[in-house]
Amino acid sequence: MNTKALFQLSYGLYVAASKFDKKMNGCIVNTVVQVTSNPLQLAVTINKDNLTCEIAQKSKMLSISVLSESAPFSLFQHFGFQSGRNMDKFVDFPFAMTGQELPYLTEHACAYFDCKVTDCIDLGTHMLFITSVTDCDVLSNEKAMTYAYYHEFVKPKPEASKQKGWRCTICGYVYEGEELPPDFICPLCKHGAEDFEKIV
Repeated sequence: MNTKALFQLSYGLYVAASKFDKKMNGCIVNTVVQVTSNPLQLAVTINKDNLTCEIAQKSKMLSISVLSESAPFSLFQHFGFQSGRNMDKFVDFPFAMTGQELPYLTEHACAYFDCKVTDCIDLGTHMLFITSVTDCDVLSNEKAMTYAYYHEFVKPKPEASKQKGWRCTICGYVYEGEELPPDFICPLCKHGAEDFEKIV
C-alpha cells in the first residue's frame, strides 16, 4: 500500500482552540469538514495527545481559525510543534474571543467558526468532534492555506545532511538509527512511521 496517495487528498490548515476554566489552548489541525448545512455542522479531528483535545472534551466547545496563505512557519512551530502543557499558546499571537469566550486568531486567518461539540467519536489515535456552528465570520479576503501550499511555500526545505536515519516528511524531525520502529510516532508533529523517509 502506497500511503503517499493520501497526499493527493485536499486539506486546509487550521488552529483549533478551546477553553476550560481559565486554561486556553490551540493546536494545528488539517481535518475540518462541513458535514451538513442545515443545521450547520463541522467535523473536526484532533490528535488525542494534544491538550486541545482534552480541553474540548471537557468544555464541549471549539473555535476554528482558518489559516491564510500569509501564515508564517513560526505560527506552525508555535501551535504545532510544542505543547500547551508547558507554555501559553496565545501569548505571542493577536487573538479575539468568540461569543463562547474561545480564542481565535485575528492575524494570518481569513475566517473563524465558533462551535458547540455535540458528539465525540474515538478513532484510536484521534478524536472526531461533531460540532454545531453557533457563529462564524470572514476576517480577510486572503486565500485559505492548503496543506499543499504549506508544503510548497511555507515549510522550510530540508538541508542536505550527513545524518543517517529517517526524516519526518511532515515537520523534518530526524530519527537517528538504521531501522525505524514500525510503531514510531514523531515527537514533534505526532505523525506515524508511514510519514518518515530514509535519509540517503
